[in-house]
Amino acid sequence: MAENDYDAFAAAYDADNEVNAWNAYYERPAILALVGEVAGLSVLDAGCGGGAHAAELIARGAIVTGIDSSAGMLQIAQRRLEGRVRLLQADLSVALPFEDQAFELILASLVLHYLPDWSGPLREFNRLLPPGGRLVFSTHHPFMDHPSSGHDNYFETYSFDETWQRGEKQIAMRFWHRPLHAMFGALKSAGFLIDIVSEPQPDPQAATLFPQAYQSLTSTPRFLFFSVVKT
Repeated sequence: MAENDYDAFAAAYDADNEVNAWNAYYERPAILALVGEVAGLSVLDAGCGGGAHAAELIARGAIVTGIDSSAGMLQIAQRRLEGRVRLLQADLSVALPFEDQAFELILASLVLHYLPDWSGPLREFNRLLPPGGRLVFSTHHPFMDHPSSGHDNYFETYSFDETWQRGEKQIAMRFWHRPLHAMFGALKSAGFLIDIVSEPQPDPQAATLFPQAYQSLTSTPRFLFFSVVKT
């Protein structure tokens, strides 16, 4: 079974993503709060998935382009967004099909931990922003994935595998752990200045809807959020 084959479970993943504690009541509200005011801005949603973040960006007045490597997820985004967003299939590990400084803001939600090397994607993000443009992204918190990965050395960058259950399907997933110093170093090398690093709390509604998940999210870091600026 191929790793990270979102086409194989796009509908089941998107349905779960819409309502679960980790995405709907933790990651999505946190990263959208970090994005802030976007009215009139040209925004690239890099790794847009089924379009949940893009829908909120549009509602706030942004002009949004979405890219994803999964054709199945883009089909869901197309149905959700009804032509209000330009959607393209694209791979973050290669050059992106946009002109220099094409966007004022780039949002990358839970996508960089799929990549073995951040240097190329971050250089591309830098190219696509004007000076002062922002990249806002979320990724696995290294203190979350390292204890469960079975790997001995936290300070290395390494891959680890998980199996997800979505509906009746078991899905093979592969992620990349990188220590904090590697994240900061990659951002600096790509020409970004770190503005905010956030370890947010979940939406308080999760306390009633998902009490066990809420307890976990309020006591153990899950994702790490960055707002960085092109120098």
